[in-house]
Amino acid sequence: MQSFDLVVIGSGPGGYVGAIRAAQLGLKTAVVEKDPTFGGTCLNVGCIPSKALLDSSEHFSVANHEFAAHGIGAKDITIDVPTMLKRKDKVVSDNTNGIAFLFKKNKITSFRGRGRLKSATEVEVLKLDGTTEILSAKNIMLATGSVANELPFMKFDGKNIISSTEALTLTKVPKKMVVIGAGAIGLELGSVWQRLGAEVTVIEFATKICGPMDAGLSDRLCKILQKQGIKFILGAKTTGAQTKGNFTTVQFETVADGAKQTLEADVVLVAVGRKPFSEGLGLEELGIVKDARGFVTVNEHYQTKFANVFAIGDLIPGPMLAHKAEEEGVAVAEIISGRPGHVNYETVPGVIYTWPEFSAVGYTEEQLKASQVEYNVGTFPFSANGRARAAMQTDGMVKVLAHKTTDRLLGVHIVGPRASDLIHEAVVCMEFGGSAEDLARSFHAHPTFAEAIREAALACDGRARQM
Repeated sequence: MQSFDLVVIGSGPGGYVGAIRAAQLGLKTAVVEKDPTFGGTCLNVGCIPSKALLDSSEHFSVANHEFAAHGIGAKDITIDVPTMLKRKDKVVSDNTNGIAFLFKKNKITSFRGRGRLKSATEVEVLKLDGTTEILSAKNIMLATGSVANELPFMKFDGKNIISSTEALTLTKVPKKMVVIGAGAIGLELGSVWQRLGAEVTVIEFATKICGPMDAGLSDRLCKILQKQGIKFILGAKTTGAQTKGNFTTVQFETVADGAKQTLEADVVLVAVGRKPFSEGLGLEELGIVKDARGFVTVNEHYQTKFANVFAIGDLIPGPMLAHKAEEEGVAVAEIISGRPGHVNYETVPGVIYTWPEFSAVGYTEEQLKASQVEYNVGTFPFSANGRARAAMQTDGMVKVLAHKTTDRLLGVHIVGPRASDLIHEAVVCMEFGGSAEDLARSFHAHPTFAEAIREAALACDGRARQM
């Protein structure tokens, strides 16, 4: 029996980053992965491939709709879906191969197979060839991630009714696509296929898109996406679907009055969130507690009922984000090594990678109002930003929220070009307890998109200079 200081089950962002940090700290580390490649959902069928397709489809959209304004002539622009998918697959393989390299570099032992807890100090690996091996572990980190939610009345068939995984591998552009759910996954993958020519309709139970993100900017993004061609049916409950041949009829009813309606599509993408992949880990046999949704119960140090068995990422409550899992994996490695591992959940950024993008960190206005926190708000539109005008990317705005008395930065929300990159100056500022004044007085090169953040921060005090 091989012995390790730490055995990690799962090689997604939380698992592989935590394993690397553990190895850096001198722990003899092993990783157990059930899939053929490392990287989990994120690198294989999530974050990375979806961004590859988003970039490809964005290039296609720009060529069709914006080149002429730049004086660039391009006729008969076409999309070669197989080539686009091939590029996406290479992006994925480059990343997963990179993890394999890092494991070797850091002397991390990898085991291919399904891992489960045999005891609090043993991991059983059911290998791909059907044999079993037991690993001895001083510590165990559970990092098995999550899987797509399936509606009981709309089961995935992999062809007509699909999850995000199949939406990344469609070999041709569907004529009509219905997306169930207006969160990040639905909006991103809906955008990909709409840009490429599909007629996309999004059905959402809530009366706004983008889940818990800022309501005002969510509405703004909704209008922008509608202008691009995506249709939205909000405040509607999907009730069923029937497939005949190559077409599926989706049944839904409006929440307000119960009126029943139908939509026909050749592809239905169900994007109603994800659930923790906590089945088959041996948790029940050891009495490790899970809640009704399958989330593993842990304390502030990510420990289960056993002090040496940890759970992180999508397995535990909190935002299901790769970077959140990464920081938790690092925190566990540092806790095991006797260091003060810690994650500041108040500064976890979130991003929806439509175009324009939608990013956010900290509290929304709705949350502050519910908590009766007094605040100042400053906004600035990209239509007033010089770089955005030059780039023809003027849709969207920045919103900065600061405490009314102390001016401490409470939240920043951005709908606009490269919002996913811009948000991080707000993350750093908040991490150090900074204020809107700190953002406002910091140099921002001109002309840049980032100047919009500075102007919004100035607007918290009524001092925006570009409007």
